Amino acid sequence: MREMRLRSGAFPRLSRFRPPESGTGSGAAPRIGISGQRQVKKVEAMKRVTGFLSRTLALGSLLFWSGVALADPQRWQLNLAPGVTETSQAVYHLHMIILWVCIVIAIVVFGAMAYCMFAFRKSRGAIADKSLVHSTVVEIIWTTIPVIVLIVMAIPSTSTLLRMSDVRDAELTVKVTGYQWKWRYEYVGTDVNFISSLARDSDRTRRLRSGLDPAALAKDGTNHYLLDVDKPLVLPVDTKVRFVVTSDDVIHAWWVPALGWKQDAIPGFINEAWTDIKTPGVYRGVCAELCGKDHGFMPIVVRAVSKPEFQQWLAAQPSNPGSVAALTNYTASNTGGSAAATPAASTYAAPR
Repeated sequence: MREMRLRSGAFPRLSRFRPPESGTGSGAAPRIGISGQRQVKKVEAMKRVTGFLSRTLALGSLLFWSGVALADPQRWQLNLAPGVTETSQAVYHLHMIILWVCIVIAIVVFGAMAYCMFAFRKSRGAIADKSLVHSTVVEIIWTTIPVIVLIVMAIPSTSTLLRMSDVRDAELTVKVTGYQWKWRYEYVGTDVNFISSLARDSDRTRRLRSGLDPAALAKDGTNHYLLDVDKPLVLPVDTKVRFVVTSDDVIHAWWVPALGWKQDAIPGFINEAWTDIKTPGVYRGVCAELCGKDHGFMPIVVRAVSKPEFQQWLAAQPSNPGSVAALTNYTASNTGGSAAATPAASTYAAPR
């Protein structure tokens, strides 16, 4: 039986192929033996697997894009949420770009592997070519292509990271301090500061042998058990807010997914971040760093309100000269008035 060597640009001298025997007579129909029947079954199985994978990929794509309108994580959500800030949306779009790049790479790599395993299998008479031990061209190709892909992905990633670290021109500064197991929020330039802890109903329910049902905490069909606090952080929308984050005891991490970033709170260090919430609402998060036995009972709640509502809320806090001056400055800076006559004209200004 003669042998036919397969040649291709991608796999030079990869294998030799021995075709299966056909019928003996020139006009006789080909007979399919046991090995041929097995081969047909394998082909049909491959078709079924390929169809299943294509349908799964299509369904996954649909589910990925179905989360575009979501601001907070939802049950059974399979993708990141775009969030409600410029940062979170930039991170979401970067994630989608990298995801599709990885999907294309996976299709190419695993597709080539599947083709090689199917087309050059032993049952079809393929014989491994042991003469190919080194190829400079192949090594240059499989080194250059990954480098180009990494450079292409690094450009948008670096741009996003630079925007996330730019805390200049902030209109409001909030200091966040982590404790075991609560948060303190201080509106810099005022005397407005308070402790935010796990809501009392959740705290009572979580106690061992409390006899209370967490499902009973549901309100309007939504249950925020262990995700609610007694005093939320109130922020104005359409305002660049600078955060300075630190800790008083152990390492914590302040994380609200809808804002698009997570910042470690480290004792003795001050980390910075910023946000500009575009949509009023309530956004929840948690401490994302293991910080002790009650780490799981350290939620975060951010309530984003309009600027006039925020001014009313700030004015309703315990009255003191610092908060009144800061409120006057904030009002002037957001209504086009002059804050030069205010003693605290730069209260909310971030360091340049």
